[in-house]
Amino acid sequence: MDGYIHSTESFGTVDGPGVRFVIFCQGCPMRCKYCHNPDTWELGKGMRMSPEELIAEYMRNKAFYSRGGITVTGGEPLLQIDFLLELFALAKEKNIHTCIDTSGAAYREGKSAYNEKLDRLMAMTDLVMLDIKHIDEAAHRELTGMPNEGILAFAKYLERKNVPLWIRHVVVPGITDDEAALSRLGAFIGGLKNLRALDVLPYHTMGKAKYQQLGMDYPLEGVEPATKEQAQRAKGIILKSLREARAELAAQTK
Repeated sequence: MDGYIHSTESFGTVDGPGVRFVIFCQGCPMRCKYCHNPDTWELGKGMRMSPEELIAEYMRNKAFYSRGGITVTGGEPLLQIDFLLELFALAKEKNIHTCIDTSGAAYREGKSAYNEKLDRLMAMTDLVMLDIKHIDEAAHRELTGMPNEGILAFAKYLERKNVPLWIRHVVVPGITDDEAALSRLGAFIGGLKNLRALDVLPYHTMGKAKYQQLGMDYPLEGVEPATKEQAQRAKGIILKSLREARAELAAQTK
């Protein structure tokens, strides 16, 4: 099955461990105000590429990926689950490390044909990088146009499946840097036994030019980029709450 692909990056270094072949899938249900890839939003657009073609691209540079692998990102890659099933099956045949960078927005709890496919996909997935935009329901809806209930449920689903998890959170001044919300985020992820890493990233405006090219208004006009210090402060708050949550869990199990 062909996938709708926006683009690929041969030597990605920020999309999982090691040097990685990064596949940007086309289509996303979210409309995050700080998104720097609005050109990936529309479904059914982009290049049509087969899993075989993409694995062949990976193999051409295989020597560079000895400690890396393949990452599918977007857009939202889990909108194209049938394509991912074929791609990851081929990757596992060649012992390639597989990573999904996702918002979790496609997940819905309960029995469904989609979730049966998701179970199969997770069995072939070595790492999930989950972007939690905001822990607060109303703030998340305002920021992204969608609720976060399914996204938080997806994190718990990954825990049940024991899929290694990296959490990503973008610090946007005045929007995602509220201390109480950051503490709640830390408490939530502190309860996830499969958590392996936390990336707290400063908001930037490098995608602003794309909005101009597409004739779109930039949603966060006037919001200054976050500094490294602001991101470090936010990470410190999250980690403090995370450690407290884990200490409480440890005490309960004694």
